[in-house]
Amino acid sequence: MKQAALHTTHQRLGAHFGPAGEWEMPVHYGDPVAEHHAVRKDVGIADLSHRGKLTVTGEDRVTWLQSIISNDILPLQSGDWLYSSFMTHKGKMLSYFRVYRLEDSLLVEDAGEAGAVTYETFRKFLLYGTKAKMKNCGDTWGIILVSGPKAFDLVRQVFGVDVHGLKPGNVLTPDGQTVLIATTQETGERDVEILMPNEAMGETWNQLWETGQAVGLRAFGTEARESLRIEAGIPKLGPDLNERIVPPEANLEGKAFSLSKGCYPGQEVVARMDTYGTVKRRLVGLVIDSETIPSPDAKVFSNDREVGWVSSAIHSPTLNKTLAFAFPLRDFTAPGTTLQVDADGQRHPCVVQALPFYHAR
Repeated sequence: MKQAALHTTHQRLGAHFGPAGEWEMPVHYGDPVAEHHAVRKDVGIADLSHRGKLTVTGEDRVTWLQSIISNDILPLQSGDWLYSSFMTHKGKMLSYFRVYRLEDSLLVEDAGEAGAVTYETFRKFLLYGTKAKMKNCGDTWGIILVSGPKAFDLVRQVFGVDVHGLKPGNVLTPDGQTVLIATTQETGERDVEILMPNEAMGETWNQLWETGQAVGLRAFGTEARESLRIEAGIPKLGPDLNERIVPPEANLEGKAFSLSKGCYPGQEVVARMDTYGTVKRRLVGLVIDSETIPSPDAKVFSNDREVGWVSSAIHSPTLNKTLAFAFPLRDFTAPGTTLQVDADGQRHPCVVQALPFYHAR
């Protein structure tokens, strides 16, 4: 498996490793619950270098990408970003990502643990004669995530830039530094992503680590990130966003696709859903009356009728409850609806809850 540029750093911090797509990444550093609480109370630091990253350059870069993805990137100015998806012609989600518009290129970052899925998908649509070039920089660029109530102050101390006024959808490039800084959505707290070439990863991590010790900085792995993002009601590419669903079913209206930009794969499907209100199912939260955590694809029932499936589930350290994302049929999505989840051969009662489960203070 691939190893990130910070692999030896994680080893020194006592990381326990596991797979994240095709990469070996830290699952936890000995106590994932403590890592979770550190992000909720103070500040945490994580390595997201396993995420797929690609750049698009050339004269046709904007018009080409605009023609195949679901969101409208034409209004973006240099230093702006937005979420988008890529769909099949039937509207099913193949990829979910952020698109950053930079001065001479577009940078695409997969929002999940799916590796180079977006690069492989886009490559099939880059036809001969198109004046655009794609470069897979998944192995040459890294990402550090700083999350928690004290994240903005820590980033300001290290980089000398104030991110308090940085809106989601904007990017900062500190003077003289080859890094991009963006406020994103990962944990439900203040989330700052720092994207940079691999050569800068070690020094950047060390600066954040040394400065952050005074404010309780703690490294957190994929296990804590999973519990944090589910509490915050954030679906991700892979378990929740995949070919089983279309974007409106994941509550991505106004976020990941445009109804007015014109044609793109899947556009007719989402437009028809918007016009006729024909969404078949919806992403909801479930609070499960059991300590048993259902597996992905666990069936959801209303009495004896199968009405959906679980996509992600965790035990919540913040709420001390078993929580899940599920996709029940639309008639069973109202908050307060009582359902049952099949886990380990037994059905456990659960209640539909509007997302997110947790709101940052």
